[in-house]
Amino acid sequence: MTGNGSAMRQSRFGRGAAMARMLLRIGGRYAARSPRLLFASVQQRDELRHDLALRSADEVAEELGSMKGVLMKVGQMASYIYEDLPETFRIAMGRLQTNAPPMSAELASSVILDELGDAPERVFAEWDPLPFAAASIGQVHRAITKDGRAVAVKVQYPGISLSITSDLRNAALLRKIIGAAFPGLDVRSLVDELGERLQEEVDYVREAANQEVFAGYFEGHPFIHVPHVVHELSTSRVLTSELVVGAGFEELLTWSQRERDLAAETIYRFVFRSLYRLHAFNGDPHPGNYLFQGHGRVTFLDFGLTKFFTAADLNPLEDAVRYIVLEKDYEAFRAALERAGFLKRGAPVPTDVVVDRFGQFYQTVLKDAPMTITPEFASSIVRRFFDAKSPLAAYSDVPRAYVVMQRINLGLYAVLGSLHANANWRRLAEEIWPFFQGPPSTPIGEAEARWEAQKAAAAAPA
Repeated sequence: MTGNGSAMRQSRFGRGAAMARMLLRIGGRYAARSPRLLFASVQQRDELRHDLALRSADEVAEELGSMKGVLMKVGQMASYIYEDLPETFRIAMGRLQTNAPPMSAELASSVILDELGDAPERVFAEWDPLPFAAASIGQVHRAITKDGRAVAVKVQYPGISLSITSDLRNAALLRKIIGAAFPGLDVRSLVDELGERLQEEVDYVREAANQEVFAGYFEGHPFIHVPHVVHELSTSRVLTSELVVGAGFEELLTWSQRERDLAAETIYRFVFRSLYRLHAFNGDPHPGNYLFQGHGRVTFLDFGLTKFFTAADLNPLEDAVRYIVLEKDYEAFRAALERAGFLKRGAPVPTDVVVDRFGQFYQTVLKDAPMTITPEFASSIVRRFFDAKSPLAAYSDVPRAYVVMQRINLGLYAVLGSLHANANWRRLAEEIWPFFQGPPSTPIGEAEARWEAQKAAAAAPA
């Protein structure tokens, strides 16, 4: 987005009209090309379809990037979760992770003025008017505070809250446009859930509090880092954190497989340690939210969508893992799923069908052996998750308490699949499961155990 605030279409009518125009352009382009496709040779058809998909993907990426909000978030997620998406769409949507069209320098400056009381050049000792990252809710600028700290300043797009509300009111049209852009993707629950969660993400005060919970818990961790918030320079629409330098996900993909495996192990430990020990989940795991410093060190960003769990929420999940992985008690596993609400009680389906359907999500930890997570494996998990033809489809659901968790699981598998990550995931999980607490199984695990012991000693009464 460039220019002034009117560049972001905020009203339901304005955003709905833009979505409808995009849908008609894509549909019309395919209709216009259909005679050529019909009479072309096999090779020519492939070339025409590729050209058509590329033009449509670029157009959709540009439109989603300029509109921000729910549509852009769906585009981000589709780029890394939905492996069966045509490659041209995946590449175009991947640009939305960190390189969405930014707002103008003048508009960003006006937000700083409104929120912090003066122009950014006077609030900060140094201010870079060009953002180095732009995404679905805001964009990020580098700055130096007056006391000499290097910081990252996230500035919220003006009117984004109203835009999200408008998108939700256009839910039917939203599903059509996303369905046209991503054939075969079941977007109904995805769009609905994302819209509701995005309404929470626009509150940077909430995000700052979430980020500090993670930063405090992982303070001093040898491989996991969460930047601290600079509270005196943060408001509901501006979030200032310590600036962290590191490689992005695309650069990580060019590193050695050993480096990718180490980074994957740290991501895995962060996700499940956050769940089982901190009882919290960072609900936005897309690759743009990681920075890599090498040798397994990873910085985690963006805590706008954080879900906190109670012991009652986690008990049936812990039971399910224990029963299917350790005790092989499949009836008890089924009962745990029923208690959690994933499966209706008394569903007229055999337990072996339940185990086959839900056991897919535990494959990485069923065997005590190294396993490589591939893009194909990650894609199979997504297909199973969205399988409306399953005999269990009518009797299974994702309870509201676990919607964010399921999104994390899909995102985690997608990230690890992109890395072709190899590890003994069972051994890593055993270190973190509260009902097992196994010994360290890797050098990262040994360093983490020392860190945890130091935390416990510091917390113990004198």
